[in-house]
Amino acid sequence: MDLSTRRRFLGRAGAILAAPAVARSGFAQSWPSKPIRVIIPFVAGGTVDVIARIAFEQLSKRLGQPIIVDNRGGAGGTIGSAIVARAKPDGYDFLVNSSAHTNAPAAFPSITYDPARDFRAVICFGSLPNVIAAAPSKGFKTLKDLVEAGRKRQLSFASAGIGSATHWSIERLQLSAGFRALHVPFKAGPEAVLATITGSVDFMAPSMQGALVRMREGSLVGLAVSTAQRSRAAPDIPTTLEAGFPNSDYTFWNGMFAPAKTPREIIDRLYREMTEVLRDPAVVEKYAAMSIDPMPMTPQEFDARVASEIAISLDIVKKAGLKFN
Repeated sequence: MDLSTRRRFLGRAGAILAAPAVARSGFAQSWPSKPIRVIIPFVAGGTVDVIARIAFEQLSKRLGQPIIVDNRGGAGGTIGSAIVARAKPDGYDFLVNSSAHTNAPAAFPSITYDPARDFRAVICFGSLPNVIAAAPSKGFKTLKDLVEAGRKRQLSFASAGIGSATHWSIERLQLSAGFRALHVPFKAGPEAVLATITGSVDFMAPSMQGALVRMREGSLVGLAVSTAQRSRAAPDIPTTLEAGFPNSDYTFWNGMFAPAKTPREIIDRLYREMTEVLRDPAVVEKYAAMSIDPMPMTPQEFDARVASEIAISLDIVKKAGLKFN
């Protein structure tokens, strides 16, 4: 092969290799060209739903397309998540889930998807604490009061469903504190909160957003927050760690995910757009009112956190001897 022929060959080969990259780049620039569907695997009006809708109001304006929120609640978020895992990875189907996403393999061993392998993380909206809380009629003044009672007799706790953050934060506490309470799962957070207020169950761990009004009106007593640091919204409430229970902390985050084979160019653009949304003063103000703290991570860092949390959840199930149907 002479020099001129070799140059023509290499030029054609380079053009062939570059063509897909150019096509992908062009596709990312033209995306989105139609409405985007986002599945939220929890009921409308819940914490995860509200957090997402605040952000999507601004994101829709930036992208120039409607964002259609589709609430598919049930089974700790696994029903809606399974739909997105099987969706076409073309940038028009996404998932918004909470940290329940990483609890799913432990709480639902028979799920048909892998939260790590079947999704790509886009962005984390932020984190907020769960609050270990009980009705005043129960007589618990501190978290230690509750734990001591749980060691002496059978207590019960409510949750927004198996595998939810309201469930898992209690499991972390029980494993650390050395007691077992009867789990009473509900279909949604508001139902669980009502059962706690009326005394039908002894305690629960609602989100700070769901508990704050109830604590202020006196229908719930906040005993401890689940995060490693105190909440800005209720700085007088200690953490479970401060109460003397190591490794009892649990971070309730909310984030956005795409089907695993979604083009990286779309993931990266959506990450950039959402980063600007989360800096918008109106969004910052609304999130602060909900006690949401920023939790910045790149998509790659978020993927790594998901994998790590899945391993931790599986370890908790093994150590606690938990059995799920």
